[in-house]
Amino acid sequence: MINLTEYLLLGAVLFGIGIYGVLSKRSAVGVLMSVELMLNAVNINFIAVNKFVASSHMAGQLFAIFIIVVAAAEVAVGLALILAIFRQKKSVDLNDFNLLKW
Repeated sequence: MINLTEYLLLGAVLFGIGIYGVLSKRSAVGVLMSVELMLNAVNINFIAVNKFVASSHMAGQLFAIFIIVVAAAEVAVGLALILAIFRQKKSVDLNDFNLLKW
């Protein structure tokens, strides 16, 4: 049977992969995918801790559902922004996004 430590280790590994993706990717779509990976790692940790520590309460599942809803909204807004910038710049490379510089 899998114990809490293995779930937390899986979440930490996924979060680390997501951090690496955010810091190393040049594509805005890749960065969004890495952020989603980090959010899913947090969801795994919430649900695992809820299962092993306080299984009678539903707080971990509620937090996970809230994070999924926020992540869906973040992806919708992020992709809309990326599409709007792509129409002007013809690129999704993050180095080309200097719209906020003076």
